[in-house]
Amino acid sequence: MRRILACCAISFAIYAVMFGCLVDRPLSLGLLRLEINQKTARLAALPSPKIVILAGSNGPYSHSCVVIGAMLDLPCENAGIAVGIGLDDVFARYAPLLRPGDIVYMPMELPQYTATRAQYRAGPDGGFLLRHDRDILAQLPADRILGAVFCCNLPDFLEALAEMPMARADKIAPVRLLAGEYNDQGDRIDNLLAGASPALLRHPPRLEPTGSQIANGYGRALIAGFVRRETTGKVIVIGGLPTDFDTAALSQRTIMSLAGIYTANGGSFAMLPNHSLYPEADFFNSEDHLATPCQYLHSIAIAYLLGAALNRPVRAPAPSVTSLAASCPGTSPASAYAISAAR
Repeated sequence: MRRILACCAISFAIYAVMFGCLVDRPLSLGLLRLEINQKTARLAALPSPKIVILAGSNGPYSHSCVVIGAMLDLPCENAGIAVGIGLDDVFARYAPLLRPGDIVYMPMELPQYTATRAQYRAGPDGGFLLRHDRDILAQLPADRILGAVFCCNLPDFLEALAEMPMARADKIAPVRLLAGEYNDQGDRIDNLLAGASPALLRHPPRLEPTGSQIANGYGRALIAGFVRRETTGKVIVIGGLPTDFDTAALSQRTIMSLAGIYTANGGSFAMLPNHSLYPEADFFNSEDHLATPCQYLHSIAIAYLLGAALNRPVRAPAPSVTSLAASCPGTSPASAYAISAAR
């Protein structure tokens, strides 16, 4: 028995040194970590009051700080990070950078509300939290720390051996890759209509979450806690709906459940008359990812919506923005109504 325990201890020590100190996945995980670090650094540098768009990839793909920030005359950071990166991780990094009077707009994706503790324990950010961000990891719950400690396996090791030398190549260096995907306000910029993937868009609409899934979601609890803490500190938090196909309308009950997470904790909730629903042709490669012209069209509407919610004057969009937005395939009566009604 003593020999077995000794072997287990040695195995764990080798594992911990390997994944905690030596190997890394600078492309599959490193890009996400670099992205969140860049967004955090820009957020720290912005003066207040500022506006922060906080969601999953729906934030940078479907919303534009270039448009919204200019129309509201506020510095803006599109701080959304891909769904799967834990909100506890994201909130721990961003919350210390928010000041009284700052505005956080949160068009969170539905899976972010319904995510479970088990999904968080197995989250992809566990690998880079263990390897690089143990100060952030130490702020998270014990089960999250345990999940990060046991984040990795043999396939991860083999990926690391392949990625580490590849990331040193100039053409695929992580910083270079991200520079082609995001602008300096955190907006996604490679989601052009010409590169849209219709095959990825043609699938049945996602199932609407049940009331129980929302109510019991660990993600919902994290969002509620964030809203409560930030509004107590005089940060303005406004919830919203994510973009989706116009065939996937949410029930009024679900919308009220989502809105209640914000309003019950000191925030508010605002939504467009079209509930951020657009034709399939407007999207780039998923429901949460609008193509650039439609990203601009939606952002114009959101700017007017937020201006009304904040009782703040809104500037007309620049002619170049209006021109690009007009090329959105879904510049339909429904889309036009969404913009005009939000003014």
